[in-house]
Formats: sequence, C-alpha cells, structure tokens
Amino acid sequence: MEKIGFIGLGNMGGGMASNLRRKQFPMMVYDINPRPVAMLVEIGAESADDVASLARASSIAITMLPGPREVAATAAALLANMAPGSLLIDMSTVDPETTDALAAAAAAKGVGFVDAPVGRLAAHAQRGESLFMVGGSPADFARAMPLLEAMGSTIHHCGGPGAGTRTKLVNNYLAIILCQLNAEALSLSQGFGLNLETTLEVLHGTTATNGQLKVNWPNKVLKGDTAPGFAIDLAHKDLSLILQAANAARVPLPVAAAAREAFSAARAQGHGGLDFSAMLDVQCRLAGVTPPRLG
Repeated sequence: MEKIGFIGLGNMGGGMASNLRRKQFPMMVYDINPRPVAMLVEIGAESADDVASLARASSIAITMLPGPREVAATAAALLANMAPGSLLIDMSTVDPETTDALAAAAAAKGVGFVDAPVGRLAAHAQRGESLFMVGGSPADFARAMPLLEAMGSTIHHCGGPGAGTRTKLVNNYLAIILCQLNAEALSLSQGFGLNLETTLEVLHGTTATNGQLKVNWPNKVLKGDTAPGFAIDLAHKDLSLILQAANAARVPLPVAAAAREAFSAARAQGHGGLDFSAMLDVQCRLAGVTPPRLG
C-alpha cells in the first residue's frame, strides 16, 4: 500500500486525513499547528519533523493549504525531496497559474501531479462525504482514486492538470455569490417585517431557491451558528482568485467584483473569522434590522 504524506490539517484537511487513516492508509502528517497532528498520531499516523522528511518518506504527498503562497512554498520543498515516480496531490483552492506552475515543476522532477480541490463543507469532510474536482492524467487520476474514495463520496475527473482548480473557481464563484444575494434578500424580508419561516417556504418553492439558503444556512447562521466552517476571510480570498483568473481569461464578472467589496467591508468590520453565512448578519446590521433566526 502507498505511504501517504498529508500536509495541512485544518477544518477540511484534518477531517480528510482522519478518514484516510481510519481506512488503514499508512500515513505521515505535518502541520504548523501541533494539536491536529497529535490527534492524527492518536489514531496511528506518524508525525513528520518537517516537509522534507515527509516528502522522503512518502510515495504520495497531499497538500491542503490556505492559498497560493503556502502551496507554492510547500510544493517547492516537497518536490526537492520526493523521489521520481511519486505523486503529488494538491487539494487547496488556488489560482490556475499556481496549479499550472506546480504541474510543470512536478513533471520536470518525474513526479505525477493531480489537482483535486474540494467541494462541500467541513462537516462533509469529517464524514468522508467530500466532493472532489480532479485534474490530472488518466494514470495519475487512477492512482489517486483510492485515496479520493476514502475521503469523499463524489469524484469528478474534470480533465488534465489544472482542470480541477478551474472547476473549483467556477463552483466557488456561485457558492460565495449566493451568500451575498441571500443576505440581501433576507435582510429585505426582515425590513418588510415578514415571517422568516413563511418567506423560506415561498423561496424554496420557486426557482429562487439555492443550496446555500436551503442546505447550509439552516444549519449555520439561521440557527445562530457562525463558527467558521468556511470563513469570510477564505471566501474573500477565493473571490480575489476568481476575479484574477477571470481577468486573465478576459471574462468580465461585475457581480463577483461587487460581492468581493461586500466581503471586504465585512472583514474591515472585524468579521473575517466568522462563517461566510454570517454575511447575513453583516447585511442585516447594515440595514438596521434584526438578523433572522429559525425556531
């Protein structure tokens, strides 16, 4: 069985690494935060002293990191120490340029490469129900498949290297924009003095319904839980990546630009660490109405 090295044990990565280990994959882990490392060691993983030692000990290395800067630095250390014939899987959300550069650097070292960014939420990652958008050659995709199946329930091979990253940006564009649209709609509902439950019944019965409003928000902000599953800071980062990639492709996204400024305002008010569903509370306070809650 392949020896797995896993770097990045945050809200998403920690759950996915735990599922790999519980399914008996030999694993070495590394994170700058010692707490999740200790939790993985308790269920049988090894702790790496640094990225280089993890790379030398692993036939497959996985990264799940906050953004392009962290991915580029970590990947450079990995590729300097991984043996030819190894496989690098990056599951982070980054810009296409970072993924393309990483794929080229891996190929130059004789290392396979797969970009497999993640859909769904931290709760899904904990349960092994993540969705993966995968870019890679057929051979590298096939090699990564047993690991992806151990961590998720839905896997899409989107194309060659870089296709996963680009698909993730399209997905996150809609997911994040919907938070701002929903926030404005429900703050308007509150301003009108409407009943929240009745309003939601109407919205869910028409084409206005969407996954954030119907699936995510009732379990987060609408029940008063704004602990970060996916933080406003990360959503703002993703919108910035989306706009950067769209500009490079000469695709105008005026709604994305407006939404990023709303998320910028939320961060300026000190709300960047809250769940991105908390944009509802930010919008309601801006409108001078009470943030609605179910039940």
